[in-house]
Amino acid sequence: MAQILFKHGEYVASALQGSNFPVLRSPNGDLLPEIAFVGRSNVGKSSLINHLLGSTGLARVSSTPGKTQMINFFAIDQSIALVDLPGYGYAKVPKEMRKSWAVGLENYFAKRETLHLILLLLDIRRTPGEEDLMMATWCAHRKQPLMIVFTKSDKLLQKDRQRAVDASLEKFHSIDALQLKPHVIYSTKDHSKRDHLIYNINQALLTR
Repeated sequence: MAQILFKHGEYVASALQGSNFPVLRSPNGDLLPEIAFVGRSNVGKSSLINHLLGSTGLARVSSTPGKTQMINFFAIDQSIALVDLPGYGYAKVPKEMRKSWAVGLENYFAKRETLHLILLLLDIRRTPGEEDLMMATWCAHRKQPLMIVFTKSDKLLQKDRQRAVDASLEKFHSIDALQLKPHVIYSTKDHSKRDHLIYNINQALLTR
């Protein structure tokens, strides 16, 4: 696979039902491998996606958690697909909406054979929650590679960042058979973090 530079992103579709998930192909007809972004509401998924692609509005950013209500599909450099999944763990989202999200996510994870890598976003200031650990356990069960991205690193002093990361990683290392890829400490205010994440994604795809 050629190196993915994340130079061009194009919105393709939004869906929650498997029958509506798009089939994404390269110009020569090959199915595109997919990278899914998951995490709690307000962890910064949309901001990270926009920063990664040098865009200000490709993925919707809201100050209100729980606004990403669909599974959103993007084509990147005509080489891979990026999938933005609804944030979990926000109590003010209506119960029926949370149920529809759960069904949609189950359909996606169970049936999407083109899924190559999951990026689990964690706010560096927070310890992993039950939903985060459940996602990692699912990845271990399905032998699905997982990369953890610690977001909002600028919110902590540098001396405190590694301690916070180590405390979180300890919880994931206790999950048997988890294929954990090298993590990334990220801030949308630091362009070098973008380069680091792109490198790690490419390495993860090459070694899958």
